[in-house]
Amino acid sequence: MLTKLGTALGGWRPSGGPPGDPLATIRAAWSEIVGADVARAAQPVALQGTALVVVTASGSWSHQLSFLERDIVRSVSALGVSNVERLRFRIGTIRTGRGAAGRRAARPAAGAIVAGKPHTAADAVARFRAVVERRRAAHRAAGGAFCAVCGGTIASGERCRPCADGAERAEREQCERILFEAPWLDPEAVLALVPGLTADAFDRIRRRLLRAWVDELRLARKRHAVKAEIDRVRIRKLASSYVLLETRIDPNRLELDSPVRRNALGDLYAFIREVETGNSGP
Repeated sequence: MLTKLGTALGGWRPSGGPPGDPLATIRAAWSEIVGADVARAAQPVALQGTALVVVTASGSWSHQLSFLERDIVRSVSALGVSNVERLRFRIGTIRTGRGAAGRRAARPAAGAIVAGKPHTAADAVARFRAVVERRRAAHRAAGGAFCAVCGGTIASGERCRPCADGAERAEREQCERILFEAPWLDPEAVLALVPGLTADAFDRIRRRLLRAWVDELRLARKRHAVKAEIDRVRIRKLASSYVLLETRIDPNRLELDSPVRRNALGDLYAFIREVETGNSGP
C-alpha cells in the first residue's frame, strides 16, 4: 500500500548529515519519490551544482529513468530542494539495506523471480509512471493546482515556489545587466524591457547595485594601495555606470573632471581618476 509523500516526510527526521542537508532530505524520501522498485536499482549519491547524481545498476536503468527526469526533479523540488534542475546518471554498485539486527538484507538468488517485483527496468519505470499519474489525478480531484512552468503540484496559484524564485532571479539578473550597460535609461524604459519587473523591485535592485558597486570600487582601491593587480577596464566601466545610475545625468553632458562626478564618487574620485589617467600619484 502506498504511503502519501507528505505523511512520510512529516514523521521523518534526518539521521545523517548536517541539519537542512538537501541530499539527506532527498535520500530519506527517495523511495517515496520513485517507488520501491526503482529505489532498489537507483540511488541518489551527490549534488553537483544543479545536478542530482544518481547511481544506477545498469545502463538500461539510466536510459529508462532519463525519460522520467522531469517527474523526479519535480518531486525533489516539492521537498523544498529548489536548486536541482537535472539528473546525472552513473553506473555503479547499489548499496543494499540492512535488517533490524544490522545484517545485510537477504537478496534473491540470481535469476530468481520475486513475486510482485518487475522483471525489467522498463517494467519498473512503467509502474512508477502509473503511480505518478495516479498521484496527479488524485491531486487534481482534490482541487489542487499545477505549476504553469514545471507542471508540479501546488495548493493554489500559478507557479510553485522554485519556479517563482527562478523567474524573480531571471528578472533581477536581466535588470542588473541593463543597469550596468545602460545606466542612463529611465526606470520606465527598464520596466518595459524586463517583463514582470515592478517599480518597487526596480528600486530595490538599483539601490542594491549601487551599494555593491561602491563596495567593489573600495576593495579595488585597497588592492591598488598594496600594489596588487586590479582590473582597470572593469573599474572604469563600474565607476561610469555608478555615476550615471546615481545622478541620472545625461551621459553626453557628463565630463570626467566635473563637479557632478566628484560629488557622486566622493572619496573614490582620486582613485578612479588615477586608474583612468594611468598616473601613479595621488
